[in-house]
Amino acid sequence: MTSLPPSPISTTVDYNADGVQHGHLMLPYSRDDAAYGSVMIPIAVIKNGDGPTALLSGGNHGDEYQGPLSLLKLANTLDPTQIRGRVIIVPTMNQPAFAAARRTSPIDDGNLNRMFPGRPDGTHTERIADYFSRTLLPMADAVLDIHDGGSTLEFIPMASSLALDDAGTEATGALAAEAFRAPFVTKLVELDMLGMWDLVVAEAGLPFVTTELGGTGSTRPWIVAIVDRGVRNILRHWGVLTGELEGSPSQRIVIPDNDAYVISDTDGLIEWLVELGDPITAGQPIACVHEPRRLGVEPTVYCATIDGLLAMRHHPGLVKMGDAIAMQAHLA
Repeated sequence: MTSLPPSPISTTVDYNADGVQHGHLMLPYSRDDAAYGSVMIPIAVIKNGDGPTALLSGGNHGDEYQGPLSLLKLANTLDPTQIRGRVIIVPTMNQPAFAAARRTSPIDDGNLNRMFPGRPDGTHTERIADYFSRTLLPMADAVLDIHDGGSTLEFIPMASSLALDDAGTEATGALAAEAFRAPFVTKLVELDMLGMWDLVVAEAGLPFVTTELGGTGSTRPWIVAIVDRGVRNILRHWGVLTGELEGSPSQRIVIPDNDAYVISDTDGLIEWLVELGDPITAGQPIACVHEPRRLGVEPTVYCATIDGLLAMRHHPGLVKMGDAIAMQAHLA
């Protein structure tokens, strides 16, 4: 098997130096307005002696802002005298997408969270994925990747671990997700797992926590407070940061399988009949999709398929055939 070449990404930080460092990952990007240009991805390293390394990331998708905001604030305020070990913080993993307020990169249309483990000789997004997989991940003892619903979805605030074949690693991840102290906690069920950062971390056998915390392409004060508290809680749980966990224990919910998602089979204007987080009963109408181009047409009614609560909803007023308009969950 041919070995992969070195990553083209360089960095301005020293991962082994004590103290606080703010710098960049530098990915060469030759373009019309800068023949020797670079994509500059902000990174912070806070280190205090020996101890575990926590890798924290946000902005895996560029239209998600809860993670970048809280991690930016953490990078600017974390006191190295209060930690043991090392915290590596990358608030905007897919920096080109974040700068463009897009889910995917404007350079190559790359969805970073579908391109892991990446390639050092691939597209720019694949090169970012490769650096995380081959350079940052081997340094880490535990990983947190913060997500929200972006510009098209809205979630109840939840922290998630992974369902894994290794029962011990699965249990370790579940305890860490509970330590985040989001209002809800669950096991991750995705419609499309191929190429996700989650799987690369799981294959490395490391504790991993991800989140879905609101969305709609903006931030909200009460969710920001949850995330700010959660990132410090998880550092405490992993033994990196001093102090006790803050906040109330999470309510566990169960996303049973892919049938928990409600998929639209038409285009149109959506009318919500329930609020996000409301209790739902199987067979209960939760949304109607109206045909705005022809009058006199009855709307398509979408019903809950399980008893539980509405855990996610489509945010824009217009939906397209094939869009996931809702995700449902059981209360555990």
